Amino acid sequence: MATRRDPIVAIATSTGKAGVGIVRVSGENLRPLVSAIVGKDLLPRHATLFDLNDQDGSLIDQGLGLFFEAPHSFTGEDVFEFQGHGGSVVLQMVLKRLLAIGRDANLRLATPGEFSERAFLNDKIDLAQAEAIADLIDASTEAAVKSANRSLAGEFSKNIDALVAELTNLRILVEATLDFPEEEIEFLESAHALEHWQQIESSLAQLLKASKQGSLLREGAQVVLAGEPNVGKSSLLNALSGNDVAIVTPIAGTTRDRIREHIQINGVPFHIIDTAGLRDAQDEVEKIGIERSWESIQEADLILFIRDALRPDDQASDALYEKIVTHSNKKIPILQIWNKIDQNDNFKAADGFLISAKSGIGLDALKEEILKSIGWQANKEDVVFARQRHIDALQRASEHLDIAGQHLRMGNQSLDLAAEEFRLSQEALGEITGKLLPDDLLGKIFSSFCIGK
Repeated sequence: MATRRDPIVAIATSTGKAGVGIVRVSGENLRPLVSAIVGKDLLPRHATLFDLNDQDGSLIDQGLGLFFEAPHSFTGEDVFEFQGHGGSVVLQMVLKRLLAIGRDANLRLATPGEFSERAFLNDKIDLAQAEAIADLIDASTEAAVKSANRSLAGEFSKNIDALVAELTNLRILVEATLDFPEEEIEFLESAHALEHWQQIESSLAQLLKASKQGSLLREGAQVVLAGEPNVGKSSLLNALSGNDVAIVTPIAGTTRDRIREHIQINGVPFHIIDTAGLRDAQDEVEKIGIERSWESIQEADLILFIRDALRPDDQASDALYEKIVTHSNKKIPILQIWNKIDQNDNFKAADGFLISAKSGIGLDALKEEILKSIGWQANKEDVVFARQRHIDALQRASEHLDIAGQHLRMGNQSLDLAAEEFRLSQEALGEITGKLLPDDLLGKIFSSFCIGK
Protein backbone atom coordinates (compact mmCIF):
# COMPACT_ATOMS: atom_id res chain seq x y z
CA MET A 1 0.00 0.00 0.00
CA ALA A 2 1.43 3.37 -1.04
CA THR A 3 2.37 5.71 1.78
CA ARG A 4 3.79 9.21 2.08
CA ARG A 5 7.05 7.67 3.36
CA ASP A 6 7.67 5.75 0.12
CA PRO A 7 10.28 7.20 -2.25
CA ILE A 8 8.61 8.60 -5.36
CA VAL A 9 9.72 9.19 -8.94
CA ALA A 10 8.29 11.07 -11.91
CA ILE A 11 9.24 12.84 -15.11
CA ALA A 12 9.59 16.50 -14.13
CA THR A 13 9.62 18.03 -17.60
CA SER A 14 6.74 18.38 -20.03
CA THR A 15 5.94 15.79 -22.68
CA GLY A 16 7.26 16.16 -26.20
CA LYS A 17 10.70 16.72 -27.71
CA ALA A 18 13.22 18.91 -25.92
CA GLY A 19 16.95 19.31 -25.50
CA VAL A 20 16.84 18.24 -21.86
CA GLY A 21 14.50 16.02 -19.86
CA ILE A 22 14.50 15.46 -16.10
CA VAL A 23 13.40 12.49 -14.02
CA ARG A 24 13.16 13.28 -10.30
CA VAL A 25 13.25 11.00 -7.24
CA SER A 26 12.41 12.09 -3.68
CA GLY A 27 12.42 10.14 -0.44
CA GLU A 28 14.14 9.43 2.85
CA ASN A 29 17.70 7.99 2.89
CA LEU A 30 18.14 7.78 -0.87
CA ARG A 31 21.93 7.29 -0.86
CA PRO A 32 21.80 3.48 -1.37
CA LEU A 33 19.31 3.88 -4.22
CA VAL A 34 21.35 6.68 -5.83
CA SER A 35 24.48 4.56 -5.64
CA ALA A 36 22.63 1.68 -7.30
CA ILE A 37 21.44 3.99 -10.12
CA VAL A 38 24.73 5.81 -10.79
CA GLY A 39 27.16 3.08 -9.76
CA LYS A 40 28.90 5.18 -7.12
CA ASP A 41 28.23 7.65 -4.31
CA LEU A 42 27.50 11.24 -5.34
CA LEU A 43 28.61 14.40 -3.63
CA PRO A 44 25.60 16.59 -2.81
CA ARG A 45 24.99 19.38 -5.35
CA HIS A 46 27.72 18.14 -7.72
CA ALA A 47 26.76 17.14 -11.28
CA THR A 48 28.13 13.74 -12.33
CA LEU A 49 28.06 12.44 -15.91
CA PHE A 50 27.16 8.75 -16.12
CA ASP A 51 25.63 6.11 -18.37
CA LEU A 52 22.25 4.70 -17.40
CA ASN A 53 22.09 1.16 -18.69
CA ASP A 54 19.18 -1.20 -19.06
CA GLN A 55 19.04 -4.53 -17.27
CA ASP A 56 20.76 -6.27 -20.23
CA GLY A 57 23.62 -3.73 -20.17
CA SER A 58 22.50 -1.75 -23.21
CA LEU A 59 22.66 2.06 -22.95
CA ILE A 60 19.40 3.89 -22.28
CA ASP A 61 20.83 7.40 -22.01
CA GLN A 62 23.87 9.35 -20.91
CA GLY A 63 23.14 12.24 -18.58
CA LEU A 64 23.89 14.11 -15.39
CA GLY A 65 23.12 12.83 -11.91
CA LEU A 66 22.47 15.35 -9.14
CA PHE A 67 21.94 14.52 -5.48
CA PHE A 68 20.40 16.96 -2.96
CA GLU A 69 20.68 15.84 0.64
CA ALA A 70 17.82 16.49 3.07
CA PRO A 71 16.79 18.98 4.25
CA HIS A 72 18.49 21.06 1.54
CA SER A 73 16.10 20.22 -1.28
CA PHE A 74 12.75 21.32 -2.65
CA THR A 75 10.81 18.59 -0.87
CA GLY A 76 12.91 18.62 2.31
CA GLU A 77 13.80 14.96 1.62
CA ASP A 78 16.75 13.46 -0.23
CA VAL A 79 16.27 14.25 -3.92
CA PHE A 80 17.98 12.71 -6.96
CA GLU A 81 17.62 14.05 -10.49
CA PHE A 82 18.62 12.46 -13.76
CA GLN A 83 19.05 15.12 -16.43
CA GLY A 84 19.21 13.54 -19.86
CA HIS A 85 17.85 13.98 -23.35
CA GLY A 86 14.30 15.25 -23.66
CA GLY A 87 12.63 12.68 -25.91
CA SER A 88 9.39 11.28 -24.52
CA VAL A 89 10.34 7.65 -25.27
CA VAL A 90 13.82 7.84 -23.73
CA LEU A 91 12.40 9.51 -20.59
CA GLN A 92 9.83 6.74 -20.23
CA MET A 93 12.65 4.20 -20.53
CA VAL A 94 14.62 6.06 -17.83
CA LEU A 95 11.56 6.12 -15.60
CA LYS A 96 10.95 2.40 -16.11
CA ARG A 97 14.59 1.60 -15.31
CA LEU A 98 14.62 3.67 -12.12
CA LEU A 99 11.45 1.96 -10.93
CA ALA A 100 13.08 -1.41 -11.54
CA ILE A 101 16.27 -0.47 -9.67
CA GLY A 102 14.21 0.96 -6.79
CA ARG A 103 11.76 -1.92 -6.49
CA ASP A 104 13.26 -3.22 -3.24
CA ALA A 105 13.18 0.32 -1.81
CA ASN A 106 9.44 0.56 -2.62
CA LEU A 107 10.07 3.30 -5.19
CA ARG A 108 6.77 4.20 -6.84
CA LEU A 109 5.33 6.69 -9.31
CA ALA A 110 4.46 10.05 -7.77
CA THR A 111 0.85 11.14 -7.73
CA PRO A 112 -0.07 14.57 -9.20
CA GLY A 113 1.48 17.34 -7.12
CA GLU A 114 3.10 14.94 -4.64
CA PHE A 115 6.52 16.60 -4.77
CA SER A 116 4.96 19.95 -3.87
CA GLU A 117 2.78 18.26 -1.26
CA ARG A 118 5.86 16.81 0.42
CA ALA A 119 7.53 20.23 0.35
CA PHE A 120 4.44 21.58 2.12
CA LEU A 121 4.28 18.75 4.66
CA ASN A 122 8.00 19.18 5.42
CA ASP A 123 7.54 22.95 6.01
CA LYS A 124 9.63 23.98 3.02
CA ILE A 125 6.74 26.00 1.64
CA ASP A 126 3.22 26.81 2.78
CA LEU A 127 0.09 26.00 0.80
CA ALA A 128 -0.18 29.40 -0.88
CA GLN A 129 3.41 29.06 -2.11
CA ALA A 130 2.74 25.52 -3.33
CA GLU A 131 -0.25 26.71 -5.34
CA ALA A 132 1.90 29.53 -6.74
CA ILE A 133 4.14 26.89 -8.34
CA ALA A 134 1.22 25.56 -10.37
CA ASP A 135 0.07 29.11 -11.12
CA LEU A 136 3.53 30.07 -12.37
CA ILE A 137 3.49 27.13 -14.78
CA ASP A 138 0.01 28.05 -16.02
CA ALA A 139 0.61 31.83 -16.20
CA SER A 140 -0.49 33.24 -19.57
CA THR A 141 0.82 36.81 -19.27
CA GLU A 142 4.01 38.52 -18.07
CA ALA A 143 2.05 40.22 -15.29
CA ALA A 144 0.74 36.83 -14.16
CA VAL A 145 4.28 35.41 -14.09
CA LYS A 146 5.55 38.28 -11.92
CA SER A 147 2.58 38.05 -9.58
CA ALA A 148 2.92 34.26 -9.22
CA ASN A 149 6.63 34.67 -8.49
CA ARG A 150 5.84 37.14 -5.70
CA SER A 151 3.44 34.63 -4.16
CA LEU A 152 6.02 31.86 -4.56
CA ALA A 153 8.55 34.04 -2.77
CA GLY A 154 6.11 34.27 0.13
CA GLU A 155 4.77 37.84 -0.13
CA PHE A 156 1.13 36.74 0.01
CA SER A 157 1.85 34.38 2.89
CA LYS A 158 3.66 37.11 4.83
CA ASN A 159 0.58 39.33 4.56
CA ILE A 160 -1.64 36.49 5.79
CA ASP A 161 0.73 35.62 8.65
CA ALA A 162 0.85 39.28 9.71
CA LEU A 163 -2.94 39.44 9.87
CA VAL A 164 -3.09 36.18 11.83
CA ALA A 165 -0.52 37.53 14.30
CA GLU A 166 -2.50 40.75 14.77
CA LEU A 167 -5.70 38.76 15.29
CA THR A 168 -3.93 36.55 17.81
CA ASN A 169 -2.86 39.57 19.84
CA LEU A 170 -6.40 40.97 19.75
CA ARG A 171 -7.88 37.61 20.75
CA ILE A 172 -5.51 37.39 23.70
CA LEU A 173 -6.50 40.89 24.76
CA VAL A 174 -10.25 40.22 24.51
CA GLU A 175 -10.17 36.77 26.09
CA ALA A 176 -7.98 37.98 28.94
CA THR A 177 -10.58 40.60 29.88
CA LEU A 178 -13.23 37.89 30.25
CA ASP A 179 -11.47 36.85 33.46
CA PHE A 180 -11.86 40.36 34.88
CA PRO A 181 -15.45 41.42 34.11
CA GLU A 182 -15.38 44.42 36.47
CA GLU A 183 -12.54 46.09 34.58
CA GLU A 184 -12.95 44.82 31.04
CA ILE A 185 -14.25 48.00 29.38
CA GLU A 186 -11.56 50.22 30.88
CA PHE A 187 -8.93 47.61 30.10
CA LEU A 188 -9.94 47.32 26.43
CA GLU A 189 -10.13 51.07 26.04
CA SER A 190 -6.69 51.61 27.52
CA ALA A 191 -5.29 48.89 25.22
CA HIS A 192 -6.92 50.57 22.20
CA ALA A 193 -8.66 47.33 21.20
CA LEU A 194 -11.09 49.04 18.86
CA GLU A 195 -8.27 50.85 17.05
CA HIS A 196 -6.43 47.52 16.60
CA TRP A 197 -9.58 45.98 15.16
CA GLN A 198 -9.96 48.86 12.68
CA GLN A 199 -6.35 48.48 11.54
CA ILE A 200 -6.82 44.77 10.95
CA GLU A 201 -10.07 45.39 9.08
CA SER A 202 -8.37 47.96 6.83
CA SER A 203 -5.42 45.66 6.07
CA LEU A 204 -7.74 42.74 5.31
CA ALA A 205 -9.87 44.88 2.98
CA GLN A 206 -6.77 45.96 1.04
CA LEU A 207 -5.56 42.36 0.75
CA LEU A 208 -8.99 41.20 -0.44
CA LYS A 209 -9.05 43.92 -3.09
CA ALA A 210 -5.56 42.96 -4.31
CA SER A 211 -6.58 39.29 -4.37
CA LYS A 212 -9.63 39.97 -6.52
CA GLN A 213 -7.38 41.81 -8.97
CA GLY A 214 -5.02 38.85 -8.95
CA SER A 215 -7.89 36.49 -9.67
CA LEU A 216 -8.47 38.40 -12.89
CA LEU A 217 -4.84 37.83 -13.84
CA ARG A 218 -5.11 34.14 -13.07
CA GLU A 219 -8.54 33.27 -14.44
CA GLY A 220 -9.11 36.02 -17.01
CA ALA A 221 -12.47 37.66 -17.66
CA GLN A 222 -15.13 36.33 -20.03
CA VAL A 223 -16.30 39.02 -22.44
CA VAL A 224 -19.23 38.31 -24.76
CA LEU A 225 -19.84 40.15 -28.03
CA ALA A 226 -23.58 40.32 -28.65
CA GLY A 227 -25.87 42.05 -31.09
CA GLU A 228 -27.86 41.64 -34.27
CA PRO A 229 -26.38 39.90 -37.28
CA ASN A 230 -23.91 41.85 -39.43
CA VAL A 231 -23.23 44.69 -36.96
CA GLY A 232 -19.51 43.91 -36.81
CA LYS A 233 -19.11 41.51 -33.89
CA SER A 234 -16.65 39.30 -35.76
CA SER A 235 -14.77 42.35 -37.04
CA LEU A 236 -14.41 43.60 -33.47
CA LEU A 237 -13.20 40.17 -32.33
CA ASN A 238 -10.55 40.23 -35.05
CA ALA A 239 -9.57 43.80 -34.12
CA LEU A 240 -9.21 42.99 -30.42
CA SER A 241 -7.28 39.78 -31.04
CA GLY A 242 -5.11 41.13 -33.83
CA ASN A 243 -5.87 38.03 -35.93
CA ASP A 244 -8.48 37.00 -38.46
CA VAL A 245 -10.01 34.37 -36.18
CA ALA A 246 -13.59 34.96 -37.31
CA ILE A 247 -15.01 34.95 -40.83
CA VAL A 248 -16.27 38.40 -41.85
CA THR A 249 -18.78 38.74 -44.70
CA PRO A 250 -21.69 41.08 -45.46
CA ILE A 251 -24.01 38.06 -45.22
CA ALA A 252 -26.11 38.06 -42.03
CA GLY A 253 -25.78 34.88 -39.98
CA THR A 254 -22.21 34.05 -41.05
CA THR A 255 -21.27 33.26 -37.44
CA ARG A 256 -23.43 30.30 -36.47
CA ASP A 257 -21.73 29.26 -33.25
CA ARG A 258 -19.65 30.78 -30.50
CA ILE A 259 -16.04 31.59 -31.36
CA ARG A 260 -13.60 31.90 -28.49
CA GLU A 261 -10.33 33.80 -28.59
CA HIS A 262 -7.86 34.49 -25.78
CA ILE A 263 -6.33 37.97 -25.78
CA GLN A 264 -4.48 40.33 -23.44
CA ILE A 265 -5.23 43.95 -22.67
CA ASN A 266 -2.44 45.62 -20.69
CA GLY A 267 -1.30 42.20 -19.48
CA VAL A 268 -4.75 41.13 -18.29
CA PRO A 269 -6.09 37.95 -19.97
CA PHE A 270 -9.54 37.93 -21.54
CA HIS A 271 -11.65 35.20 -23.07
CA ILE A 272 -13.52 36.93 -25.89
CA ILE A 273 -16.60 35.10 -27.18
CA ASP A 274 -18.10 36.10 -30.50
CA THR A 275 -21.71 34.91 -30.48
CA ALA A 276 -24.07 34.14 -33.32
CA GLY A 277 -26.18 37.14 -34.35
CA LEU A 278 -29.34 37.20 -32.23
CA ARG A 279 -32.47 37.04 -34.39
CA ASP A 280 -35.41 34.74 -35.20
CA ALA A 281 -33.58 32.22 -37.38
CA GLN A 282 -35.11 29.48 -39.53
CA ASP A 283 -31.90 27.50 -40.07
CA GLU A 284 -31.61 24.70 -37.45
CA VAL A 285 -27.83 25.07 -37.11
CA GLU A 286 -28.12 28.83 -36.61
CA LYS A 287 -30.89 28.29 -34.02
CA ILE A 288 -28.56 26.12 -31.95
CA GLY A 289 -25.85 28.77 -32.23
CA ILE A 290 -28.26 31.46 -31.03
CA GLU A 291 -29.28 29.31 -28.03
CA ARG A 292 -25.61 29.00 -27.11
CA SER A 293 -25.24 32.75 -27.48
CA TRP A 294 -27.87 33.30 -24.80
CA GLU A 295 -26.05 30.82 -22.54
CA SER A 296 -22.80 32.76 -22.97
CA ILE A 297 -24.54 36.05 -22.17
CA GLN A 298 -25.79 34.68 -18.85
CA GLU A 299 -22.29 33.44 -17.92
CA ALA A 300 -20.37 36.58 -18.97
CA ASP A 301 -18.30 38.91 -16.80
CA LEU A 302 -18.88 41.70 -19.33
CA ILE A 303 -21.16 42.10 -22.36
CA LEU A 304 -20.24 44.25 -25.34
CA PHE A 305 -23.48 45.02 -27.18
CA ILE A 306 -22.58 45.97 -30.76
CA ARG A 307 -24.81 48.29 -32.79
CA ASP A 308 -24.57 49.54 -36.36
CA ALA A 309 -23.90 53.29 -36.70
CA LEU A 310 -25.41 53.12 -40.19
CA ARG A 311 -28.73 52.12 -38.60
CA PRO A 312 -29.01 54.40 -35.53
CA ASP A 313 -32.81 54.16 -35.34
CA ASP A 314 -33.03 50.38 -35.57
CA GLN A 315 -35.91 49.49 -33.26
CA ALA A 316 -35.08 45.77 -33.46
CA SER A 317 -31.64 46.54 -32.01
CA ASP A 318 -33.27 48.60 -29.24
CA ALA A 319 -35.58 45.71 -28.39
CA LEU A 320 -32.70 43.23 -28.41
CA TYR A 321 -30.70 45.41 -26.03
CA GLU A 322 -33.60 45.52 -23.59
CA LYS A 323 -34.01 41.76 -23.88
CA ILE A 324 -30.33 41.20 -23.05
CA VAL A 325 -30.62 43.52 -20.04
CA THR A 326 -33.66 41.54 -18.87
CA HIS A 327 -32.20 38.08 -19.40
CA SER A 328 -28.64 38.70 -18.22
CA ASN A 329 -27.50 38.75 -14.62
CA LYS A 330 -28.20 42.28 -13.39
CA LYS A 331 -24.67 42.46 -11.97
CA ILE A 332 -23.08 41.94 -15.38
CA PRO A 333 -21.96 45.28 -16.88
CA ILE A 334 -23.04 45.99 -20.46
CA LEU A 335 -21.15 48.36 -22.75
CA GLN A 336 -23.11 49.68 -25.73
CA ILE A 337 -20.86 50.07 -28.77
CA TRP A 338 -21.63 51.82 -32.05
CA ASN A 339 -19.56 50.30 -34.85
CA LYS A 340 -18.84 51.52 -38.43
CA ILE A 341 -18.57 55.22 -37.50
CA ASP A 342 -15.92 55.57 -40.24
CA GLN A 343 -18.82 55.25 -42.70
CA ASN A 344 -21.03 57.83 -40.96
CA ASP A 345 -19.12 61.05 -40.23
CA ASN A 346 -22.17 62.80 -38.77
CA PHE A 347 -23.11 60.04 -36.34
CA LYS A 348 -23.81 61.02 -32.75
CA ALA A 349 -25.05 58.88 -29.87
CA ALA A 350 -26.36 59.79 -26.45
CA ASP A 351 -24.89 56.66 -24.94
CA GLY A 352 -22.11 54.22 -25.81
CA PHE A 353 -18.69 54.04 -27.43
CA LEU A 354 -18.06 55.06 -31.03
CA ILE A 355 -15.65 52.78 -32.86
CA SER A 356 -14.66 51.42 -36.21
CA ALA A 357 -13.50 47.82 -35.93
CA LYS A 358 -12.27 48.10 -39.51
CA SER A 359 -10.12 51.26 -39.17
CA GLY A 360 -9.33 51.04 -35.44
CA ILE A 361 -11.04 54.29 -34.44
CA GLY A 362 -11.93 54.28 -30.73
CA LEU A 363 -10.42 50.85 -29.96
CA ASP A 364 -7.85 52.13 -27.46
CA ALA A 365 -10.52 53.97 -25.46
CA LEU A 366 -12.73 50.86 -25.61
CA LYS A 367 -9.94 48.68 -24.23
CA GLU A 368 -9.47 51.04 -21.31
CA GLU A 369 -13.20 50.97 -20.60
CA ILE A 370 -13.20 47.15 -20.77
CA LEU A 371 -10.50 47.05 -18.08
CA LYS A 372 -12.40 49.54 -15.97
CA SER A 373 -15.69 47.63 -16.34
CA ILE A 374 -14.28 44.35 -15.00
CA GLY A 375 -12.80 46.18 -12.02
CA TRP A 376 -9.13 46.26 -13.02
CA GLN A 377 -7.48 49.18 -11.30
CA ALA A 378 -4.67 47.88 -9.12
CA ASN A 379 -1.00 48.52 -9.54
CA LYS A 380 0.45 45.30 -10.95
CA GLU A 381 3.09 45.25 -8.21
CA ASP A 382 0.33 45.17 -5.57
CA VAL A 383 -1.62 42.32 -7.16
CA VAL A 384 -1.94 39.05 -5.26
CA PHE A 385 -2.15 36.09 -7.66
CA ALA A 386 -5.10 34.57 -5.81
CA ARG A 387 -7.32 31.59 -6.42
CA GLN A 388 -11.04 31.56 -5.74
CA ARG A 389 -10.29 29.48 -2.64
CA HIS A 390 -8.19 32.34 -1.28
CA ILE A 391 -10.85 34.95 -2.04
CA ASP A 392 -13.56 32.87 -0.37
CA ALA A 393 -11.40 32.50 2.75
CA LEU A 394 -10.59 36.22 2.82
CA GLN A 395 -14.27 37.12 2.46
CA ARG A 396 -15.24 34.79 5.31
CA ALA A 397 -12.46 36.23 7.45
CA SER A 398 -13.70 39.73 6.68
CA GLU A 399 -17.30 38.84 7.55
CA HIS A 400 -16.32 37.31 10.90
CA LEU A 401 -14.07 40.28 11.64
CA ASP A 402 -16.91 42.72 10.94
CA ILE A 403 -19.25 40.85 13.30
CA ALA A 404 -16.50 40.74 15.94
CA GLY A 405 -16.17 44.51 15.71
CA GLN A 406 -19.89 44.94 16.29
CA HIS A 407 -19.71 42.81 19.44
CA LEU A 408 -16.58 44.63 20.57
CA ARG A 409 -18.41 47.95 20.45
CA MET A 410 -21.26 46.54 22.58
CA GLY A 411 -18.95 45.94 25.54
CA ASN A 412 -19.14 43.41 28.34
CA GLN A 413 -22.32 41.57 27.33
CA SER A 414 -20.84 40.53 23.94
CA LEU A 415 -17.10 40.06 24.48
CA ASP A 416 -17.37 36.26 24.45
CA LEU A 417 -19.10 36.47 21.06
CA ALA A 418 -16.43 38.87 19.80
CA ALA A 419 -13.71 36.43 20.86
CA GLU A 420 -15.42 33.59 18.95
CA GLU A 421 -15.74 35.68 15.79
CA PHE A 422 -12.05 36.65 16.01
CA ARG A 423 -11.22 32.94 16.24
CA LEU A 424 -13.33 32.11 13.18
CA SER A 425 -11.69 34.95 11.23
CA GLN A 426 -8.27 33.64 12.20
CA GLU A 427 -9.18 30.10 11.12
CA ALA A 428 -10.38 31.31 7.71
CA LEU A 429 -7.04 33.03 7.14
CA GLY A 430 -5.20 29.90 8.28
CA GLU A 431 -6.86 27.92 5.48
CA ILE A 432 -5.00 30.01 2.89
CA THR A 433 -1.51 29.00 4.01
CA GLY A 434 -2.64 25.51 4.97
CA LYS A 435 -2.11 25.84 8.70
CA LEU A 436 -5.77 25.03 9.30
CA LEU A 437 -6.98 22.83 6.45
CA PRO A 438 -8.86 19.49 6.27
CA ASP A 439 -6.85 16.60 4.74
CA ASP A 440 -9.51 15.91 2.10
CA LEU A 441 -9.26 19.47 0.78
CA LEU A 442 -5.48 19.26 0.85
CA GLY A 443 -5.56 16.20 -1.37
CA LYS A 444 -7.96 17.85 -3.78
CA ILE A 445 -5.72 20.91 -4.14
CA PHE A 446 -2.53 18.95 -4.90
CA SER A 447 -4.29 16.55 -7.26
CA SER A 448 -4.73 19.46 -9.69
CA PHE A 449 -0.93 19.79 -10.06
CA CYS A 450 1.07 18.15 -12.83
CA ILE A 451 2.72 14.79 -12.02
CA GLY A 452 6.33 15.98 -11.69
CA LYS A 453 5.60 18.91 -9.34
